[in-house]
Amino acid sequence: MKKLIALVLALTLCLSVAACGSDAGASGNAKGADFAVGICQLMVHDSLDQATKGFQDALTEALTAAGKSVTYDLQVAGDANLCTTVVNTFTAKNVDLIMANATPALLAAANATEKIPVLGTSVTDYDDTFSGNIPENVSGTSDAVPFAEQAQMMIDTLNLVAGDKVGVLYCINESNSKIQYEAVKALFEEKDIVVEAYTFSEITELQGLVTSMADACKAVYIPSDNTVAQNDSIVGNICSDKKVPVYTSYGGSVCYASLAIDYYQLGVETGKMAAEVLLGTAKVSDLEVKTLIPTTVYNEDLCNTLGIAVPEK
Repeated sequence: MKKLIALVLALTLCLSVAACGSDAGASGNAKGADFAVGICQLMVHDSLDQATKGFQDALTEALTAAGKSVTYDLQVAGDANLCTTVVNTFTAKNVDLIMANATPALLAAANATEKIPVLGTSVTDYDDTFSGNIPENVSGTSDAVPFAEQAQMMIDTLNLVAGDKVGVLYCINESNSKIQYEAVKALFEEKDIVVEAYTFSEITELQGLVTSMADACKAVYIPSDNTVAQNDSIVGNICSDKKVPVYTSYGGSVCYASLAIDYYQLGVETGKMAAEVLLGTAKVSDLEVKTLIPTTVYNEDLCNTLGIAVPEK
């Protein structure tokens, strides 16, 4: 049933957005368009949506300035297992480039083709995703943030001391989330702060898990986990009721503070990379994975509710 619902969602949200027309021909290029780009987005979520929008805006602008046109086949998989199905439609159309939004989408694209250029975004660690062997046709942008600064920010703003317990919530189906957990765990434990992982695989487990976590922990840390992010209102409601501060590495309304990147700008940088590839000024193999400088954001209303002092600017 879960896969059926995800498939319906994917079909419902399948969009064809074009700078100049939207009818795809047999070769993958649209009628009258110079390039066809397939976009596989893992799920509907504000961060991923913003990254996709930034990508399209930047690529369209760059190609238009060069006198070229592009069509987009944007499909939202809705489930990690369906990313392969989405990407296979792109390879069948022989699109000129695939943009993969989130780690499962990137893996699906890389496994589907060695010839079509693939650019990822909203992916934390490319080396880990590909076990240190990133394919020649793959590059993109990373949403990685400095874990040491995040951990210290929580310690300072929440006055965490030795013996305090921090819960880290993530989905075991997302490998990059485990990387982030291991990183912040080591940093907190240097200060003798206790860290426990609260993991799940199905959304139905989330409410009970978060309730237990909020009862046991002084604070909660959420890495850049797409599954949690899509359902973080559950976390926010439970933790707010119990006066337990939530910190996310991706921003959002449930966190009292974050040191996070701008996902729209992340997409913009990915779009600029795509323009270089499509216009022939660079090969994917020549492009290094890009990261952004994060910004600090405080949710002042939530801080006031939780009794957290917001540092003066």
